[in-house]
Amino acid sequence: MNIKKAIDRVPGGLMLVPLLLGACVHTFAPGAGKYFGSFTNGLIAGTVPILAVWFFCMGATINLRATGVVLRKSGTLLVTKMIVAWIATIVASHFIPVDGVKAGLFAGLSILAITTSMDMTNGGLYAAVMQQYGTREEAGAFVLMSVESGPLISMLILGATGVAFFEPRLFAGAVLPFVVGFVLGNLDRDLRDLFGRCVHPLIPFFGFALGNGIDLHVIATSGLPGVLIGFGVIVVTGIPLILADRWIAGGNGAAGLAASSTAGAAVANPAIIGEMIPRFKPLVPAATAMVATACLVTAILVPILTALWVRRFQPRDASREEIEDATAQPLNERDVHV
Repeated sequence: MNIKKAIDRVPGGLMLVPLLLGACVHTFAPGAGKYFGSFTNGLIAGTVPILAVWFFCMGATINLRATGVVLRKSGTLLVTKMIVAWIATIVASHFIPVDGVKAGLFAGLSILAITTSMDMTNGGLYAAVMQQYGTREEAGAFVLMSVESGPLISMLILGATGVAFFEPRLFAGAVLPFVVGFVLGNLDRDLRDLFGRCVHPLIPFFGFALGNGIDLHVIATSGLPGVLIGFGVIVVTGIPLILADRWIAGGNGAAGLAASSTAGAAVANPAIIGEMIPRFKPLVPAATAMVATACLVTAILVPILTALWVRRFQPRDASREEIEDATAQPLNERDVHV
């Protein structure tokens, strides 16, 4: 059976398929974990320990010895995404209550859902798209995107905008595994390779555990807001990322558009933040469902939009480069006319 290949056909499937399976278990057999206990309960209810190991391994994958071009491109996209998510959070805080929308078409929509869906790029999707439509340096620009992984950036944004307050010890506890992994990965390449191999295999496990905290009815009711957030991520983050890629990173905008997605791993951030801020805990199921929907929407649309962008602008850029190269060539005797 080609189960893995079937899962890979689903955008973000490595995260979303186990998440949906976990939601089915929670909906139709909510007491399964306690009934079986032991290791089975650990898999069902072990979101935080599994995420802690995954976060550590993600830190180990960051290599600061990358080339200057890669760091410039990666840093530009990373900083732009963070700033846009910060601004979006500030704007949303003026219209959406801290405890979320309670009724109506957008019931369940919260600042938590908006922030966690916008501040983290799907690095795997970005790398795959840019390997097809970009340069080698652009494809390697996901090197710093791992910094967005986990709750670090979401916590900084929510804290800086005044939406939430994190005690220093809780903030340190959230980022310490990532920092330790980062240090070890840069001190020893073998350790970076070892822990790096664990990143993808852990995704289905915490996806399943996250799903066990979601009722399928919540996914159904959060569908439309999640789709709208997905479109919002592409538009709100995509435009600044395109401009930053063209004006600062020296690209043609394709890398910026390819980075305007929601990471599958971002689905875990509402639950982690909910563990630290009790008043956010009731928002976690709906926020998780919305971020998962946004991940699916952006995973489908971003590659299509990037391909259209490249077809539209690459010929123009190529023609311009040819003209610049031709005008830059020194004249020889045949080209001089008196």
